[in-house]
Amino acid sequence: MLLTSLLRALPATLLLFGTNAIPVDDHEKRQSSIDAYIKSQADVSIKGVLANIGADGSKAQGVPAGIVIASPSRSNPDYYYTWTRDAALTYKALVERFISGDTSLRQKLDDYVSAQAYLQGVSNPSGSPDSGGLGEPKFNVDRTAFTGAWGRPQRDGPPLRATALIIYANWLIANGGQTQAANTVWPVIAKDLAYTVRYWNQTGFDLWEEVNGSSFFTLSASHRALVEGAALATKLSKTCDGCAAAAPQVLCFIQSFWTGSYIDSNINVNDGRTGKDVNSIISSIHTFDPAAKCTDATFQPCSSRALSNHKAVTDSFRSVYGINRGIAQGRAVAIGRYSEDVYFNGNPWYLATLAAAEQLYSAAYQWDRQGSIVVDAVSLPFFRDLLPSIATGTYAKGSSIYTSILSSVRTYADGYVAVVQKYTPSNGGLAEQFDKNNGSPLSAVDLTWSYAAFLTAAERRAGVVSPTWGEPSNNVPPTSCSGTPACNARITFNVRASTSFGENVFVVGQLAQLGNWNPTGAKPLSASKYTSSDPLWFAAIDLPASTAFEYKYIRKSSSGQVTWESDPNRRYTSSAGCGSSANVNDTWK
Repeated sequence: MLLTSLLRALPATLLLFGTNAIPVDDHEKRQSSIDAYIKSQADVSIKGVLANIGADGSKAQGVPAGIVIASPSRSNPDYYYTWTRDAALTYKALVERFISGDTSLRQKLDDYVSAQAYLQGVSNPSGSPDSGGLGEPKFNVDRTAFTGAWGRPQRDGPPLRATALIIYANWLIANGGQTQAANTVWPVIAKDLAYTVRYWNQTGFDLWEEVNGSSFFTLSASHRALVEGAALATKLSKTCDGCAAAAPQVLCFIQSFWTGSYIDSNINVNDGRTGKDVNSIISSIHTFDPAAKCTDATFQPCSSRALSNHKAVTDSFRSVYGINRGIAQGRAVAIGRYSEDVYFNGNPWYLATLAAAEQLYSAAYQWDRQGSIVVDAVSLPFFRDLLPSIATGTYAKGSSIYTSILSSVRTYADGYVAVVQKYTPSNGGLAEQFDKNNGSPLSAVDLTWSYAAFLTAAERRAGVVSPTWGEPSNNVPPTSCSGTPACNARITFNVRASTSFGENVFVVGQLAQLGNWNPTGAKPLSASKYTSSDPLWFAAIDLPASTAFEYKYIRKSSSGQVTWESDPNRRYTSSAGCGSSANVNDTWK
């Protein structure tokens, strides 16, 4: 074919073909530089992670054992808290490192189990341990509840924590620790899985804590946790009620995020964004299964969908950051959360840029294992950025084209690491962000997640992978989605509110059923029992049972003007039990 002829005609001094050709000498210099940087930065990164974990971390003095601080930064921004999500992703990296031979981490893992068991029992603004409290995103470092205003609940924490602990539990079972796995680790996992089964089909805040809707990241994490959780339960002769039934339904729902060329990371919400968000790339690397093929349904790193999405997301940052200008297609750039970001004026993140590299390293691993690379209409634009003359087809391992594709993808991945290298200070400290115009570190210093992201990217580059989570036998979604049967409670809201002619009263709150705080989605109350002596407005609304939430009443005039109740928000926990009922009695304030 034409491409083969072109390859044979290339000068020996070129490693790649097309407009992005790199001379061999330059490639070898870059390779040597990246190798040396990764070796030194990996050492800095593991030390950075451990410094932020109590009780003996140098930057977490006085913090209880097993508690991960997000960052030592206590102002502008204050990240001196422990986030369930960040801690779980960090400990997932540590469990993988432990399994790969770093036995010094064993006590840290056991400390994490104990710390999370404690936190699961702390009542908080998201609810009690049995009424949604596991969806609370962050806690004070002393393990007490954080009670300030926040984007809650965040439903990714429980499945992410379950995954980290399931990997550890499986190692324990394989190494004589079945009793510990069953009696100490499983109880923590079981609570997280029960939460996931119950709440996966309800909206919540995304991993950036800004959008209240359905999150691709949360659903992807939930599917993985339910699959591997059901398998672990069987192995331990335990029960995981609803796990096996819910997992395929979650997978079915995940398909609705695919637009045809990229993943719309947040749906069921009007956020004014394109949906091109690095959370989808982080999802792909979290659900990476080394035993999987390039499955589109689970968005495996080497799948056509994930590669097309990689291009769409990374391209969205090419024109919005000054430090990316002039960099050609198919060459690595600095990556942020999403192009519309305004937090700290919107900048690249170290962990986002590393995620772009990690997906490609993981894809290379999968191609090498399955022995071929498939280029189809969906993935063709991604590959053409790297190899402009590539055509659709299946390229077998050992062929010249396969070798060129794999080399160019790995070089592309190294480019993202090189971007991080370029904007990392000489001491190796990884903050949260780096300036979009000059590359200087910004926001929280020594971000634990940044360090953990470097460790996992470096391991994937070296071919070090996590154990399979069972994707090969759990990657076919049902032909139709049925969701999970709703477990609702009927709550009757009663509020005494004197109104003028033309005014109506509504209830609005943080639940989807209450409009997610959007007045246009607020639920109307009836004035059919209203009298001058008893100005009663009421409505019976079906809400998720045993769920803590915040709400307020609003007045709307005939002209559409909205008047809110005074602060603070009201709080309520719906009654327990499917089909239960309760009354709320309030007076306008």
